[in-house]
Amino acid sequence: MKLLGSLTSPYVRKVRVVLAEKKLDYRLETLDVWGDRATIASVNPLGKVPCLVLDDGSVLVDSRVIVEYLDTLSPVGRLIPSLGRERAEVRSWEAMADGVLDAAVLARMEYAFAGRSAEQRSPAWVERQLGKVWAGLEAMGNGLGQKTYFAGAGVHISLADIAVGCALAWLRFRFPELDWASRHPNLAQLLERLEARPSFAATQPEG
Repeated sequence: MKLLGSLTSPYVRKVRVVLAEKKLDYRLETLDVWGDRATIASVNPLGKVPCLVLDDGSVLVDSRVIVEYLDTLSPVGRLIPSLGRERAEVRSWEAMADGVLDAAVLARMEYAFAGRSAEQRSPAWVERQLGKVWAGLEAMGNGLGQKTYFAGAGVHISLADIAVGCALAWLRFRFPELDWASRHPNLAQLLERLEARPSFAATQPEG
């Protein structure tokens, strides 16, 4: 398998962590979604990463689709429960973490995108997106509570923890001024536990 993505994307990192946790072989091909637009568009018309190219040449897009597929490839370290409420719980926390990232990316792009002038940038838009980030962090902090991990009794890592961990690490990487760790020490402790794992240690964002 070949994974197309960047070393800074938290969505790509989520897939890379799952690949490592599942002990699956793959090749990473890094792309600049802004500079390599023709290349990525030839694989994903939306021009977004991650994209997973399977051995038969077919392509999966969207991190949530990709990680669900990967979890079926090996019985090692099952990350998504197969049925019922616990499965819905894990996927819901993944969606919450991705939603926090979606809002944070929009906030960052409002100021980082070179195609917008200073006059075109909207502080109100950034404030709105960061409000979503803080609301999502509050929900995740309350959901984790005093448990070690999100799902079930909180004794085993799941996709929920991976998604939340990737979101938290990206916020620390791109928004160091947001002191979320002091407001949510349980989330900071979760990230510390996750980053002690080889899958997280080997996929730190770069760039």
